[in-house]
Amino acid sequence: MKRVRCPKCDGFITFDETNYVDGQSLIFQCPDCGKQFGIRIGKSKLRDTRKNENLNVNIENNSFGSIIVIENVFHYKQVLPLKFGDNTIGRYIKGSTTTIPIETNDPSIDINHCILNVSKDIKGKLKYTLRDGPSNTGTFVDNEILKNNERRIIYNGALFTIGATSIILKKPEEE
Repeated sequence: MKRVRCPKCDGFITFDETNYVDGQSLIFQCPDCGKQFGIRIGKSKLRDTRKNENLNVNIENNSFGSIIVIENVFHYKQVLPLKFGDNTIGRYIKGSTTTIPIETNDPSIDINHCILNVSKDIKGKLKYTLRDGPSNTGTFVDNEILKNNERRIIYNGALFTIGATSIILKKPEEE
């Protein structure tokens, strides 16, 4: 299954690409806003989609780890690389300031939901500190909601939840 994004409202349309051949043009009408647009089936010349990004490529490029968004009814699995310093995690909206945008239809995720800070401890090891945005629905770590201004250090493999979305922290292999 493939999905395309409406250029007007950013809504997704999912279709079965095996019914078409490379080079074939398709016309879609967005069920949300009614916009008609066309695409051509084939390999994109742009970067690989987030769904298919290779985590190892990011590690070789001096990565500071990544977050893995677990697939559910609102979105596909996504692997999103982290940068040193504050990483603002939230719902993708065209033109937003979110540094780690999650492509989702989950209405319970705020545009700037939480912040994951990547820093180094005294020994030079990576340290990950999570805090709420503040958001409307809260950020949960180990099934406990983070209080206002509370910061929680999380480790490799930690599971945290924003809205109805579960996310796993993945440190780089060399750490």
